[in-house]
Amino acid sequence: MNAQPVKASTNDGFDATRLARILLPKRGEPRNVRSLYFVENEATTPGRVNAVSRTEAILPAGSETSFETYFNAFPASYWRRWSQLDEVKLRIEITGEARVDLYRSKYDGSRIGIEGAQIETDENGHGIAEFIISLAPFEDGGWIWFDLTCEKETRLHSAGWYATVEAGEQAFEGETLPVAEPSVTIGIPTFNRPTDAVAALHALASDPEVDGRIEAIIMPDQGDKHPADEPDFDEVAEHFGDRLRIVQQGNLGGSGGYSRIMYEARHPERGTTSPYILYMDDDIAIEPDSVLRALAAARYAKSPMLIGGQMLDLQERSFLHSMGEVVHRDVFMWGGAPHTHYTHDFYRHPLRDLGDGTAHNAAGQPIAPVARDVIDKGYGTPNNSENSKDLHRRIDVDYNGWWMCLIPRYVADRIGQPLPLFIKWDDAEYGLRAKDAGFPTASWPGIAIWHMAWSSKDDAIDWQSYFHIRNRLIVAAMQMEGSPRGLLVSLAKLATKHLLCLEYSTVALHIEAMKDFLAGPDQLFDILDTSLPRIAKLRKNYSDAVVVPSATDLPPATGGPAGLTRIPLSKKAKIVTLAKGLLHNAKPADARHHHAPQVNLPPVEARWFSLSRVDGATVTTADGKGVFYRKRDRGQMLALVKEYARLEKQVYARFDELRNAYRAAHPHLTSREGWAQIFEPESVENR
Repeated sequence: MNAQPVKASTNDGFDATRLARILLPKRGEPRNVRSLYFVENEATTPGRVNAVSRTEAILPAGSETSFETYFNAFPASYWRRWSQLDEVKLRIEITGEARVDLYRSKYDGSRIGIEGAQIETDENGHGIAEFIISLAPFEDGGWIWFDLTCEKETRLHSAGWYATVEAGEQAFEGETLPVAEPSVTIGIPTFNRPTDAVAALHALASDPEVDGRIEAIIMPDQGDKHPADEPDFDEVAEHFGDRLRIVQQGNLGGSGGYSRIMYEARHPERGTTSPYILYMDDDIAIEPDSVLRALAAARYAKSPMLIGGQMLDLQERSFLHSMGEVVHRDVFMWGGAPHTHYTHDFYRHPLRDLGDGTAHNAAGQPIAPVARDVIDKGYGTPNNSENSKDLHRRIDVDYNGWWMCLIPRYVADRIGQPLPLFIKWDDAEYGLRAKDAGFPTASWPGIAIWHMAWSSKDDAIDWQSYFHIRNRLIVAAMQMEGSPRGLLVSLAKLATKHLLCLEYSTVALHIEAMKDFLAGPDQLFDILDTSLPRIAKLRKNYSDAVVVPSATDLPPATGGPAGLTRIPLSKKAKIVTLAKGLLHNAKPADARHHHAPQVNLPPVEARWFSLSRVDGATVTTADGKGVFYRKRDRGQMLALVKEYARLEKQVYARFDELRNAYRAAHPHLTSREGWAQIFEPESVENR
């Protein structure tokens, strides 16, 4: 593969052929966050790269700077697989003296040099260089990137990855679709996060090129704390003018918020015309260029498809939390796609780290290993990788979370609205539905937002666990073929683990979830806004659902069995520990430990092997702001086990019947007419 140096003309303003700008970190960002944008050779560079703007930087004399990074390397395999392009162009504009060297990787991370050249400059030291690189070698994976070596101080005015042709027409099932305009309607549902919501609006307004692509921002406001009450709201509201459309409605959850966005965008009278609808959560930090990158990927796609943004960790911002998700059909549970790992740290393991047994930072310097506890919440595999090899593979997914997901209007018009599920599984179902209709999803590297990681939440045990289970069953009925045995065994194991962890309220919510699943699809719209209050009231009957401000508000811990938190690693140790836990749970609890806990545990130690052997323990909440006081109650546990077994038996016996019922109801549940009875009941009644 040969790169071809060519001359370039000045390119001012938005360019529809640009695929991604080379980005610089915000001023003052810490070193670990800077590693997402460039790699400095700290051993030879006399000073730091000075990012004077998000796209312009001053590189010190003698510096060696690599752009082999998450936001600036070009994910060539994704463009080869999904786009109309056969090649990509790199364009760099500088003032100074610099050499550029291009590299690519294979699917296993192997590094291959492409070509290098001194950037030719005029008498003022100004120069522009372009290189055209074929996408042919990227069938299974690989990135393209460049390094800059500066003999004297050099200003990088701009750089970016470009298509060499304009976006062409798309084809779908014999239909030819015209080239879409680079315009988007952004939807951000919000619920009592006014500060976050307004911050997201400011982030979108901060970049003129992003702002210029936004036709409208639709923000369903579902809480009683409103963005309009924030002190800096008026400024951003004035900026967007009538492009900002805040819709007040009751709390209908994420699915109600996102469905309202699609409903409004597609409304025949007050809708928008942009060819894309971009979903975003309100509690995120936005990298604005991701909007432009998502638009570029969607416009250059061979056929209409969903473009997903990956999730970086808002609390550990050099961590890529989610690379891509699939639904494992044997147990019908979401999780990481093959060859993905949760919480990949780009500072400790940059793209160049191929695993020589030593962790390195972004500058290639060795870092001593750090033990990191990972809480397995059933979402997928934690990051046990000690290198970045898998980051070079192309990852294929079933869906993308709606923390950021671009949906073509054409797709929405073909497959309809989200399901009325309140929260959980609405994004997964939509991705599976789109896939079945011929519209794939790609979770695109370099397109990302920052969001709080799942391990920082208690959503697997709190009120959200009801929606986890109910909606998992509903979507399984609509999507799963064959016997539900694997799914129900998985759910039974999950319930057993919760019981051993003294999480009785969670199992009670699982029971409520099965009841509502068995009630069938006709009630889903009716209970959309009533399920949460109902299950919140139910949880109050269980002590493990009540947050105590601090363990110090309770009597001091009296002490638990020896080796309580020792993790059983071998098969024999697991069997012995489980037997001890089951034997202990078969006995009546010691009531003394319902007044004074035996132990105070952090979440990482509050596991089945520890809690199954105590009668009372406090467990710190995931956010660290309080504790749950979990109390073993043999009678309560046996009642839950009996009811759970009865209902799961019914689910198994009636699954085929329910599968037919949910599939028959699906067209109505995802129709504009169905959602109109929620959003505009008066209009429906007057028809």
